[in-house]
Amino acid sequence: MNVRKAHAGRIVLLTLVAILVAVPLYIALVAASHSPRDLLGQFPLLPGHQLGHNFASALVKGLPGAPPVWLMLGNSLLMALGIAIGKLVISILSAYAVVYFRFPLRMTAFWLIFMTLMLPVEVRFFPTYQVTAGLHLLNSYGGLILPLIASATATFLFRQFFLTLPRELVDAARIDGAGPLRFFFDTALPLSRTNIAALFVLEFVYGWNQFLWPLLTTTHQRYATIVMGIQGMITASQSFALPQWNLIMATAILALTPPVLVVVLMQRWFIKGLTETEK
Repeated sequence: MNVRKAHAGRIVLLTLVAILVAVPLYIALVAASHSPRDLLGQFPLLPGHQLGHNFASALVKGLPGAPPVWLMLGNSLLMALGIAIGKLVISILSAYAVVYFRFPLRMTAFWLIFMTLMLPVEVRFFPTYQVTAGLHLLNSYGGLILPLIASATATFLFRQFFLTLPRELVDAARIDGAGPLRFFFDTALPLSRTNIAALFVLEFVYGWNQFLWPLLTTTHQRYATIVMGIQGMITASQSFALPQWNLIMATAILALTPPVLVVVLMQRWFIKGLTETEK
């Protein structure tokens, strides 16, 4: 009986938490489905009939003074994919080198990488901005992506994973005549696929949500990302007689969709990569 009560209590608690989390999304959906005039005064409780129209208007036209949403979504997608893939490639190669190769100052190099975890990202922005400007990467996709593709966290996680692989795998590969590259592509990389998937999800969301770095390195609207674009749309809407909160909320929902899709589609691999311990 007590077990049933505890189970029912957990269900009620989870339901309340789910409702609490869903309330802001519902408010955004309701606001995105009405005209600007409907949002004046008492806020409507039910969705309206202009959701499709507002989505299309935000995607194609946007607001005056702000780029269309489809362009900002494309920039954010390119930036998030570039950062996620770049971080994975650099991290897995550096971790593989630290674990399986013996070279002078190997551990010093690793601890230097690890120490960067102690530095807040904001502390590195000014010197990173100077280097980016010196390389003439401002207002470019390279400037949005390249300074953010190194990850000490991912390097550390891949190193810890490689250390758990049995030494017998390396010995067996040597007996078969496999070199370092063949062992990496045939053994280490396939065994790392769940970790790669989990880190890809985390790094994609990290890249998608970047706000300060794109704001510092881009001044041309052609390179605006969706997160900084929403802020621009809020500022631009103040110049209207009726604030265009319906279009801003429609843009917020569109901005939410790609990372949610990535998490949902890779949910099984994401959870497995974070919880799997048996190799």
